[in-house]
Amino acid sequence: MLKFIHSSDLHLGKRFANMPEEIRGRLREARHAVLGKLAEAARDHGASVILIAGDTFDTETPSPEIRRQTLAEMAAHAPLQWIILPGNHDSLQASQLWNALQAEAPANVVLAMEPRPIMLSADATLLPAPCTTRRPGRDLTEWVDNAATPDRNIRVCLAHGGILDFSEDGDASGIIAPDRAKRSGLDYLALGDWHGTMAVDPRTHYSGTPEPDRFKHNEPGRALAVEIPAAGAEPIVTPVETGTFSWSTQPLHLLSEDDPAALVRQLLPEGVKRRQTLMRILASGRTRPDGRASLAATIEHAAPEFAFLALDDAGLETDCEAGDLDAIDKAGALRIAAEELLTDSDNTALSAAERQVAREALLRLFSYSQKIAS
Repeated sequence: MLKFIHSSDLHLGKRFANMPEEIRGRLREARHAVLGKLAEAARDHGASVILIAGDTFDTETPSPEIRRQTLAEMAAHAPLQWIILPGNHDSLQASQLWNALQAEAPANVVLAMEPRPIMLSADATLLPAPCTTRRPGRDLTEWVDNAATPDRNIRVCLAHGGILDFSEDGDASGIIAPDRAKRSGLDYLALGDWHGTMAVDPRTHYSGTPEPDRFKHNEPGRALAVEIPAAGAEPIVTPVETGTFSWSTQPLHLLSEDDPAALVRQLLPEGVKRRQTLMRILASGRTRPDGRASLAATIEHAAPEFAFLALDDAGLETDCEAGDLDAIDKAGALRIAAEELLTDSDNTALSAAERQVAREALLRLFSYSQKIAS
Protein backbone atom coordinates (compact mmCIF):
# COMPACT_ATOMS: atom_id res chain seq x y z
CA MET A 1 0.00 0.00 0.00
CA LEU A 2 1.15 3.53 -0.80
CA LYS A 3 -0.20 6.70 0.85
CA PHE A 4 0.89 10.19 -0.11
CA ILE A 5 -0.24 13.81 -0.35
CA HIS A 6 -0.47 15.26 -3.85
CA SER A 7 -0.09 19.03 -4.10
CA SER A 8 1.18 21.60 -6.59
CA ASP A 9 1.37 25.30 -7.44
CA LEU A 10 2.36 26.67 -4.06
CA HIS A 11 3.88 29.72 -5.80
CA LEU A 12 5.87 30.68 -2.73
CA GLY A 13 7.09 34.26 -2.88
CA LYS A 14 4.24 35.54 -5.07
CA ARG A 15 4.13 39.33 -4.84
CA PHE A 16 0.39 39.92 -5.42
CA ALA A 17 1.18 43.26 -7.06
CA ASN A 18 -2.43 43.62 -8.28
CA MET A 19 -3.76 43.59 -4.71
CA PRO A 20 -3.84 46.52 -2.26
CA GLU A 21 -0.54 46.84 -0.42
CA GLU A 22 -2.09 46.24 3.02
CA ILE A 23 -3.19 42.68 2.11
CA ARG A 24 -0.08 41.50 0.23
CA GLY A 25 1.89 40.47 3.30
CA ARG A 26 -0.99 38.36 4.65
CA LEU A 27 -1.39 36.59 1.31
CA ARG A 28 2.34 35.82 1.08
CA GLU A 29 2.40 34.50 4.64
CA ALA A 30 -0.61 32.24 3.94
CA ARG A 31 1.32 30.64 1.10
CA HIS A 32 4.20 29.81 3.45
CA ALA A 33 1.82 28.55 6.15
CA VAL A 34 0.39 25.99 3.73
CA LEU A 35 3.58 23.93 4.10
CA GLY A 36 2.58 23.15 7.66
CA LYS A 37 -0.96 22.35 6.55
CA LEU A 38 0.31 19.87 3.97
CA ALA A 39 2.42 18.19 6.63
CA GLU A 40 -0.59 18.04 8.94
CA ALA A 41 -2.66 16.48 6.15
CA ALA A 42 0.03 13.86 5.62
CA ARG A 43 0.06 12.92 9.30
CA ASP A 44 -3.74 12.85 9.48
CA HIS A 45 -3.95 10.45 6.52
CA GLY A 46 -1.04 8.22 7.46
CA ALA A 47 1.11 9.39 4.53
CA SER A 48 4.89 9.51 4.69
CA VAL A 49 5.56 11.51 1.52
CA ILE A 50 4.31 14.79 0.00
CA LEU A 51 4.56 15.17 -3.79
CA ILE A 52 4.75 18.74 -5.14
CA ALA A 53 3.87 18.65 -8.86
CA GLY A 54 5.67 21.83 -9.89
CA ASP A 55 5.66 25.58 -9.22
CA THR A 56 6.79 25.36 -5.62
CA PHE A 57 8.16 28.86 -6.22
CA ASP A 58 6.43 31.64 -8.13
CA THR A 59 9.52 32.71 -10.07
CA GLU A 60 12.85 31.33 -11.20
CA THR A 61 14.57 33.76 -8.84
CA PRO A 62 12.94 33.56 -5.40
CA SER A 63 14.78 35.51 -2.74
CA PRO A 64 17.25 33.63 -0.50
CA GLU A 65 14.81 34.25 2.39
CA ILE A 66 11.92 32.56 0.57
CA ARG A 67 14.09 29.63 -0.51
CA ARG A 68 15.78 29.05 2.85
CA GLN A 69 12.61 29.47 4.91
CA THR A 70 10.82 26.97 2.65
CA LEU A 71 13.51 24.35 3.16
CA ALA A 72 13.64 25.03 6.91
CA GLU A 73 9.88 24.49 7.20
CA MET A 74 10.10 21.23 5.26
CA ALA A 75 13.00 20.06 7.42
CA ALA A 76 10.97 20.76 10.55
CA HIS A 77 8.44 18.09 9.51
CA ALA A 78 10.91 15.23 9.19
CA PRO A 79 10.60 12.27 8.86
CA LEU A 80 7.96 13.29 6.32
CA GLN A 81 9.55 13.30 2.88
CA TRP A 82 8.99 16.10 0.36
CA ILE A 83 9.54 15.49 -3.35
CA ILE A 84 9.73 18.69 -5.39
CA LEU A 85 9.29 18.75 -9.18
CA PRO A 86 10.41 21.70 -11.33
CA GLY A 87 7.36 23.38 -12.91
CA ASN A 88 7.01 26.01 -15.60
CA HIS A 89 7.45 28.91 -13.13
CA ASP A 90 10.54 27.32 -11.53
CA SER A 91 11.86 25.20 -14.39
CA LEU A 92 15.27 23.59 -14.66
CA GLN A 93 16.30 26.51 -16.85
CA ALA A 94 16.69 28.38 -13.55
CA SER A 95 20.00 26.65 -12.87
CA GLN A 96 20.95 29.08 -10.10
CA LEU A 97 17.80 28.17 -8.15
CA TRP A 98 18.20 24.41 -8.50
CA ASN A 99 21.92 24.52 -7.75
CA ALA A 100 21.14 26.41 -4.56
CA LEU A 101 18.38 23.95 -3.63
CA GLN A 102 20.75 21.03 -4.19
CA ALA A 103 23.31 22.62 -1.88
CA GLU A 104 20.81 23.54 0.84
CA ALA A 105 18.12 20.83 0.78
CA PRO A 106 17.73 18.87 4.04
CA ALA A 107 17.79 15.07 4.02
CA ASN A 108 13.99 14.77 3.84
CA VAL A 109 13.70 16.89 0.66
CA VAL A 110 14.19 15.16 -2.70
CA LEU A 111 14.57 17.23 -5.87
CA ALA A 112 13.04 15.40 -8.83
CA MET A 113 15.30 17.07 -11.39
CA GLU A 114 15.78 14.18 -13.78
CA PRO A 115 13.41 11.91 -15.72
CA ARG A 116 14.51 8.77 -13.93
CA PRO A 117 12.78 6.43 -11.43
CA ILE A 118 12.81 7.32 -7.73
CA MET A 119 11.99 4.51 -5.29
CA LEU A 120 9.32 5.62 -2.85
CA SER A 121 9.40 2.23 -1.13
CA ALA A 122 10.19 -1.36 -2.02
CA ASP A 123 6.72 -1.55 -3.60
CA ALA A 124 6.38 1.85 -5.26
CA THR A 125 8.26 3.85 -7.90
CA LEU A 126 7.94 7.53 -8.76
CA LEU A 127 8.46 8.56 -12.39
CA PRO A 128 9.02 12.34 -12.50
CA ALA A 129 8.73 14.54 -15.60
CA PRO A 130 10.50 17.79 -14.63
CA CYS A 131 9.91 20.93 -16.69
CA THR A 132 13.11 21.70 -18.59
CA THR A 133 12.00 25.20 -19.58
CA ARG A 134 8.95 27.40 -19.12
CA ARG A 135 7.56 26.13 -22.45
CA PRO A 136 9.14 22.75 -23.21
CA GLY A 137 7.19 22.32 -26.46
CA ARG A 138 6.79 18.56 -26.00
CA ASP A 139 5.05 16.07 -23.74
CA LEU A 140 7.61 15.50 -20.99
CA THR A 141 5.76 12.42 -19.73
CA GLU A 142 6.46 10.40 -22.90
CA TRP A 143 9.48 8.75 -21.34
CA VAL A 144 7.40 6.89 -18.75
CA ASP A 145 5.88 4.67 -21.48
CA ASN A 146 9.03 2.61 -21.51
CA ALA A 147 10.25 3.26 -17.97
CA ALA A 148 11.16 -0.07 -16.38
CA THR A 149 10.00 -0.67 -12.81
CA PRO A 150 10.10 -3.82 -10.65
CA ASP A 151 7.29 -6.34 -11.11
CA ARG A 152 4.10 -5.55 -9.19
CA ASN A 153 5.44 -2.10 -8.25
CA ILE A 154 3.00 0.77 -7.87
CA ARG A 155 3.81 3.26 -10.65
CA VAL A 156 3.25 6.97 -9.96
CA CYS A 157 4.12 9.75 -12.41
CA LEU A 158 4.66 13.33 -11.24
CA ALA A 159 4.24 16.01 -13.93
CA HIS A 160 3.36 19.66 -14.56
CA GLY A 161 1.42 20.98 -17.54
CA GLY A 162 -1.87 21.05 -19.39
CA ILE A 163 -3.82 18.21 -20.98
CA LEU A 164 -5.63 20.75 -23.20
CA ASP A 165 -4.19 23.45 -25.42
CA PHE A 166 -5.51 26.91 -24.55
CA SER A 167 -3.13 28.87 -26.79
CA GLU A 168 -4.37 30.84 -29.77
CA ASP A 169 -1.67 29.55 -32.12
CA GLY A 170 -2.98 25.99 -31.93
CA ASP A 171 0.43 24.55 -31.03
CA ALA A 172 -0.46 21.48 -28.96
CA SER A 173 3.04 20.01 -28.93
CA GLY A 174 3.54 20.70 -25.25
CA ILE A 175 0.37 19.19 -23.82
CA ILE A 176 0.36 16.04 -21.70
CA ALA A 177 -1.50 13.11 -23.22
CA PRO A 178 -4.75 12.85 -21.20
CA ASP A 179 -4.58 9.05 -21.44
CA ARG A 180 -0.98 8.91 -20.23
CA ALA A 181 -1.91 6.85 -17.17
CA LYS A 182 -3.54 4.15 -19.30
CA ARG A 183 -0.93 4.00 -22.05
CA SER A 184 1.99 3.97 -19.58
CA GLY A 185 0.52 1.53 -17.07
CA LEU A 186 0.42 4.10 -14.29
CA ASP A 187 -1.45 3.61 -11.06
CA TYR A 188 -1.60 7.39 -10.59
CA LEU A 189 -0.63 10.49 -12.57
CA ALA A 190 -0.14 13.46 -10.21
CA LEU A 191 -0.47 16.69 -12.18
CA GLY A 192 0.18 20.34 -11.45
CA ASP A 193 -0.40 23.61 -13.36
CA TRP A 194 -4.22 23.87 -13.21
CA HIS A 195 -5.06 25.73 -9.99
CA GLY A 196 -8.38 23.99 -9.43
CA THR A 197 -8.87 20.41 -8.30
CA MET A 198 -9.82 18.23 -11.26
CA ALA A 199 -10.15 14.48 -11.86
CA VAL A 200 -9.27 13.73 -15.48
CA ASP A 201 -9.98 10.04 -14.91
CA PRO A 202 -9.78 7.77 -11.83
CA ARG A 203 -5.97 7.59 -12.12
CA THR A 204 -5.21 11.14 -13.32
CA HIS A 205 -5.73 14.15 -11.07
CA TYR A 206 -4.85 17.81 -10.77
CA SER A 207 -4.50 18.64 -7.10
CA GLY A 208 -5.11 22.36 -7.56
CA THR A 209 -3.28 24.92 -5.47
CA PRO A 210 -3.38 24.48 -1.67
CA GLU A 211 -3.79 28.26 -1.26
CA PRO A 212 -5.81 30.16 -3.90
CA ASP A 213 -4.20 33.19 -5.50
CA ARG A 214 -6.77 34.35 -8.07
CA PHE A 215 -10.50 34.70 -8.71
CA LYS A 216 -10.60 32.22 -11.58
CA HIS A 217 -11.62 28.95 -9.93
CA ASN A 218 -14.01 29.89 -7.09
CA GLU A 219 -12.67 26.91 -5.12
CA PRO A 220 -11.09 26.58 -1.68
CA GLY A 221 -7.42 25.64 -1.44
CA ARG A 222 -7.02 21.88 -1.53
CA ALA A 223 -4.55 19.05 -1.64
CA LEU A 224 -5.30 15.40 -2.39
CA ALA A 225 -4.71 12.52 0.02
CA VAL A 226 -4.06 9.48 -2.18
CA GLU A 227 -4.11 5.84 -1.15
CA ILE A 228 -3.17 3.06 -3.58
CA PRO A 229 -3.84 -0.36 -2.04
CA ALA A 230 -1.65 -2.28 -4.52
CA ALA A 231 -0.31 -2.17 -8.07
CA GLY A 232 -3.24 -2.13 -10.46
CA ALA A 233 -5.80 -1.15 -7.82
CA GLU A 234 -7.81 2.02 -8.37
CA PRO A 235 -6.53 4.91 -6.21
CA ILE A 236 -8.63 6.25 -3.35
CA VAL A 237 -8.43 10.05 -3.67
CA THR A 238 -9.67 12.31 -0.88
CA PRO A 239 -9.68 16.15 -1.19
CA VAL A 240 -8.29 17.92 1.87
CA GLU A 241 -8.99 21.62 2.39
CA THR A 242 -5.81 23.55 3.17
CA GLY A 243 -6.48 27.18 2.26
CA THR A 244 -6.54 30.17 4.58
CA PHE A 245 -8.20 32.63 2.20
CA SER A 246 -11.34 32.28 0.10
CA TRP A 247 -11.33 33.88 -3.37
CA SER A 248 -14.58 34.15 -5.32
CA THR A 249 -16.36 36.04 -8.07
CA GLN A 250 -20.08 36.37 -7.39
CA PRO A 251 -22.40 37.28 -10.28
CA LEU A 252 -25.24 39.70 -9.48
CA HIS A 253 -27.79 40.06 -12.26
CA LEU A 254 -30.26 42.85 -11.67
CA LEU A 255 -33.62 43.96 -13.04
CA SER A 256 -34.76 47.56 -12.78
CA GLU A 257 -37.29 46.74 -10.08
CA ASP A 258 -34.76 44.90 -7.88
CA ASP A 259 -33.26 46.23 -4.68
CA PRO A 260 -29.52 45.91 -5.45
CA ALA A 261 -28.38 46.62 -1.90
CA ALA A 262 -30.57 43.86 -0.45
CA LEU A 263 -29.47 41.35 -3.09
CA VAL A 264 -25.76 42.05 -2.68
CA ARG A 265 -26.02 41.67 1.10
CA GLN A 266 -27.33 38.14 0.53
CA LEU A 267 -24.11 37.30 -1.36
CA LEU A 268 -21.73 38.51 1.33
CA PRO A 269 -20.50 36.08 3.99
CA GLU A 270 -21.18 36.98 7.60
CA GLY A 271 -18.97 37.56 10.60
CA VAL A 272 -15.28 36.78 10.94
CA LYS A 273 -15.18 34.93 7.59
CA ARG A 274 -15.03 38.31 5.90
CA ARG A 275 -11.47 38.94 7.07
CA GLN A 276 -10.31 35.85 5.16
CA THR A 277 -12.40 36.55 2.04
CA LEU A 278 -11.41 38.16 -1.25
CA MET A 279 -14.51 38.75 -3.37
CA ARG A 280 -15.53 40.45 -6.57
CA ILE A 281 -19.18 41.29 -7.21
CA LEU A 282 -19.81 41.11 -10.95
CA ALA A 283 -22.95 43.18 -11.56
CA SER A 284 -24.94 42.96 -14.78
CA GLY A 285 -28.43 43.73 -16.04
CA ARG A 286 -30.18 47.03 -15.40
CA THR A 287 -30.88 49.27 -12.42
CA ARG A 288 -32.04 52.78 -11.57
CA PRO A 289 -29.59 55.51 -10.49
CA ASP A 290 -30.68 55.23 -6.85
CA GLY A 291 -30.17 51.46 -7.03
CA ARG A 292 -26.71 51.92 -8.48
CA ALA A 293 -25.85 54.39 -5.77
CA SER A 294 -27.12 52.11 -3.00
CA LEU A 295 -25.20 49.16 -4.46
CA ALA A 296 -21.94 51.10 -4.48
CA ALA A 297 -22.61 52.42 -0.97
CA THR A 298 -23.30 48.91 0.37
CA ILE A 299 -20.01 47.59 -1.06
CA GLU A 300 -18.10 50.61 0.24
CA HIS A 301 -19.57 50.15 3.73
CA ALA A 302 -18.76 46.42 3.92
CA ALA A 303 -15.33 46.53 2.28
CA PRO A 304 -13.23 47.32 5.40
CA GLU A 305 -14.38 44.03 6.98
CA PHE A 306 -13.01 41.99 4.06
CA ALA A 307 -9.51 41.08 3.01
CA PHE A 308 -10.64 42.48 -0.35
CA LEU A 309 -14.07 43.41 -1.71
CA ALA A 310 -14.67 45.11 -5.05
CA LEU A 311 -17.59 45.88 -7.33
CA ASP A 312 -17.30 45.42 -11.09
CA ASP A 313 -20.36 47.11 -12.58
CA ALA A 314 -19.08 47.58 -16.15
CA GLY A 315 -21.84 45.27 -17.37
CA LEU A 316 -24.62 47.04 -15.45
CA GLU A 317 -26.79 49.42 -17.49
CA THR A 318 -28.61 52.37 -15.97
CA ASP A 319 -32.35 52.80 -16.51
CA CYS A 320 -33.02 56.47 -16.04
CA GLU A 321 -36.29 58.36 -16.32
CA ALA A 322 -37.13 62.02 -16.11
CA GLY A 323 -37.85 61.67 -12.41
CA ASP A 324 -34.36 60.31 -11.80
CA LEU A 325 -32.74 63.22 -13.60
CA ASP A 326 -35.11 65.59 -11.80
CA ALA A 327 -33.42 64.46 -8.57
CA ILE A 328 -30.20 65.98 -9.92
CA ASP A 329 -31.76 69.12 -11.35
CA LYS A 330 -34.88 69.95 -13.32
CA ALA A 331 -33.14 72.41 -15.62
CA GLY A 332 -29.90 74.24 -16.15
CA ALA A 333 -26.32 73.14 -16.59
CA LEU A 334 -26.50 70.17 -14.19
CA ARG A 335 -29.55 68.75 -15.99
CA ILE A 336 -27.86 69.12 -19.38
CA ALA A 337 -24.72 67.42 -18.04
CA ALA A 338 -26.77 64.55 -16.56
CA GLU A 339 -28.61 64.00 -19.84
CA GLU A 340 -25.34 63.93 -21.79
CA LEU A 341 -23.78 61.47 -19.33
CA LEU A 342 -26.82 59.22 -19.53
CA THR A 343 -26.63 59.19 -23.32
CA ASP A 344 -22.90 58.39 -23.26
CA SER A 345 -23.32 55.62 -20.66
CA ASP A 346 -25.46 53.58 -23.07
CA ASN A 347 -23.79 54.62 -26.34
CA THR A 348 -22.36 51.46 -27.90
CA ALA A 349 -20.40 53.60 -30.35
CA LEU A 350 -18.16 54.54 -27.43
CA SER A 351 -15.60 52.20 -25.90
CA ALA A 352 -16.43 50.22 -22.78
CA ALA A 353 -14.00 52.40 -20.81
CA GLU A 354 -15.67 55.59 -22.01
CA ARG A 355 -19.15 54.28 -21.15
CA GLN A 356 -17.87 53.29 -17.71
CA VAL A 357 -16.52 56.81 -17.11
CA ALA A 358 -19.91 58.26 -18.07
CA ARG A 359 -21.73 55.84 -15.73
CA GLU A 360 -19.45 56.67 -12.83
CA ALA A 361 -19.79 60.40 -13.45
CA LEU A 362 -23.59 60.16 -13.60
CA LEU A 363 -23.64 58.10 -10.40
CA ARG A 364 -21.41 60.60 -8.64
CA LEU A 365 -23.59 63.48 -9.79
CA PHE A 366 -26.68 61.64 -8.55
CA SER A 367 -24.99 60.86 -5.19
CA TYR A 368 -23.97 64.49 -4.70
CA SER A 369 -27.48 65.67 -5.43
CA GLN A 370 -28.90 63.25 -2.84
CA LYS A 371 -26.44 64.46 -0.20
CA ILE A 372 -27.34 68.07 -0.88
CA ALA A 373 -31.05 67.25 -0.75
CA SER A 374 -30.69 65.49 2.61
